[in-house]
Amino acid sequence: MRSHRLSLGLLLLLGCAASKPATPPAAAPVATATPSVARAAPGPALQPPTARVEHTVVQQSGDARVDDYAWLRKKKDPEVEKYLQEEDTYADAMMASTERLRDVLYRELLSHVQQNDVSAPWFRGGFWYYERLEEGKQYPIRCRKRGSLDAAEEVLLDQNQMAAGKPYLAIGRWVVSDDGRWLAYLVDDTGFRQYVLHVRDLNSGKDGAEAIPRVTSMAWATDNRTLFYTTEDATTKRPDTVFRHQVGGTGPDPVVFQEKDERFTLRVSRTRSGEYLLARSSSHTSTEIRFLAARSPRGAWTVIASRMTDQEYDVDHRAGRFYIRVNDRGRNFRLVSAPVSSPGRAHWKEEIPERPTVALESVDAFAGHLVLSERQGGLERLRILDLERGGKSREVGFSDPTYALFDDHNDDFRLPYFRFIYQSMVRPRTVIDVDLRSGAQTVKKRQEVPGGFDPSNYRSEYLHATAADGTQIPISIVYRIPLDRDGARPLWITGYGSYGNPFDASFDVNRLPMLDRGFVMAIAHVRGGGEFGKAWHDAGRMANKSNTFTDFITATEFLQGQGYGRKERTVASGGSAGGLLMGAILNMRPDLYRAVLAYVPFVDVMNTMSDATLPLTVGEYEEWGNPANPDEYLVMRRYSPYDNVAARAYPSLLVRTSYNDSQVMYWEPAKWVARLRATKTDHNTLLFKVKMQPAGHGGASGRYDRLRDVAFDDAFVLTQLGLVSP
Repeated sequence: MRSHRLSLGLLLLLGCAASKPATPPAAAPVATATPSVARAAPGPALQPPTARVEHTVVQQSGDARVDDYAWLRKKKDPEVEKYLQEEDTYADAMMASTERLRDVLYRELLSHVQQNDVSAPWFRGGFWYYERLEEGKQYPIRCRKRGSLDAAEEVLLDQNQMAAGKPYLAIGRWVVSDDGRWLAYLVDDTGFRQYVLHVRDLNSGKDGAEAIPRVTSMAWATDNRTLFYTTEDATTKRPDTVFRHQVGGTGPDPVVFQEKDERFTLRVSRTRSGEYLLARSSSHTSTEIRFLAARSPRGAWTVIASRMTDQEYDVDHRAGRFYIRVNDRGRNFRLVSAPVSSPGRAHWKEEIPERPTVALESVDAFAGHLVLSERQGGLERLRILDLERGGKSREVGFSDPTYALFDDHNDDFRLPYFRFIYQSMVRPRTVIDVDLRSGAQTVKKRQEVPGGFDPSNYRSEYLHATAADGTQIPISIVYRIPLDRDGARPLWITGYGSYGNPFDASFDVNRLPMLDRGFVMAIAHVRGGGEFGKAWHDAGRMANKSNTFTDFITATEFLQGQGYGRKERTVASGGSAGGLLMGAILNMRPDLYRAVLAYVPFVDVMNTMSDATLPLTVGEYEEWGNPANPDEYLVMRRYSPYDNVAARAYPSLLVRTSYNDSQVMYWEPAKWVARLRATKTDHNTLLFKVKMQPAGHGGASGRYDRLRDVAFDDAFVLTQLGLVSP
């Protein structure tokens, strides 16, 4: 994810789906756990496309870089589009023999999907809100009921109707005014993540005249007529301006604040208490937040604490005080509070000190409680502080060896519970309310997994590999039992490791067909992510970026050495910045993998980071470095995948991109693929799937479309590993 180039890191299992809406077929029986093994049928004798060479040399920082495929950056050029279409057609032709296998895989994937489903409802402002899915429809329907779940349903947004006749449609943020009348929502129908703001009158169900482009965030004032929103720069896509809008207004909206520093992005929000609006300016290493009383939308905004180098903070509010999570005294953050009337650093009171082994990840304030998200040992936990009882602390613990934790809808400041989502690699997504006073937990919804799923058939483990410098690299794995650690099982390992984003061990129903064919599925929690807080991020960015790649290699070697797989049956995958990870390990240790899948990969590091006009580049100097700095240039030059392709044997490779991706431009993987084709010495399969129709950084927007692509990717893996199943 170029974000970031993301994620939930997590793009890598989404793929980029075909765009034809489809009525799903009936589900097929689930495959048996024991894979049938056979040599894959050879693909058709086709010649891959060849991109022409336009010899180009880039002189920079005393270095000469060859960029023979720079011409592929000419978006909408007929020659470029012709080449991309030829690559996509070639990939389909090479996979034509797997059509039956893909259909079987799709039916298996579909068999595990609860096609008619309703989310756990959440309460806000006198209404119960929820989302539901209907069989055969690609998108969710967003609804509410007034006062009681027995009341009549009111449909707010039917994304299926909105998407009629469109190959892609994504709804971004949507926010209802305090009185429940006005719905502000964001829509993107191109995949470029360029959202248009609309305002719907929920009394009439009709949209107003608003169609404001390039909006990235918004928040209502308490007068139920004033909406603050941020817009992004048309070229760089950096959110840089806050506007104030009156519902129904047709004139130019006044600018509230503009962020001039190109390293910083702007976001507007509102505290859970509802009393204050926040405008957050943030870079990858620094923060500055302004606040305004939500009841006084025309008032002056006040800075809480001015920006400082390498100091980040965020804010919540309760009982006349701001609660501020800040890393001014250590990378793991501490918690301070300050009166709203004088919130600056001079008035900060320490509530929780910075701790060397515990990272304070977030703080959520409620009327009488604080809910802390903390990380220790690479895993997240919750801690509840009862401020009505002198700050008494209660920890919410979990039993799985590795798991993922996310907060859910906690919109109402006075709710007596905190809602979170708990899941692990063997435990489906579970929505839980924890009582803020007693600690009692109530399951509100557990993801249903039809098709014969039984969690007792699978096991997850939390392992550690030792890096060359002695650092312990966590690895989360899942497999179908029983497992003989003799290396016979196929191994699929994935990772991310950028922007300080943790890649936690979530449940993924789409893993089941491969687990049931015997795969061991692994996540390498490499440095550069956020599993151990900011220090873990610092250890895998800028001059330390190589740790991300060597950690992944270390994790792969460890799993192979422990009998979880062997080289000829090992697959690696990563998306966005995780695609950079894939490109780097391919150049460093191609011998460790039989096949690699790279989704929307950030692989043309030097050229992208040298072009300040591209979306988000300047802001990411603090993640990767600025090529204008000779030392930082050399660091990036050593690992940039495109610039380090060499005449060597590479594993089989499947690369995916979207023509309209705004996070990692299509030309990065296109140039990389072209250079690989011209340079590599092997005859292994290299496929490049390009979505020319509207699609985004995460692929297609429809849920059935995505399953089609997962089936395609799984079929690619099975054939490359010589596993024809069933």
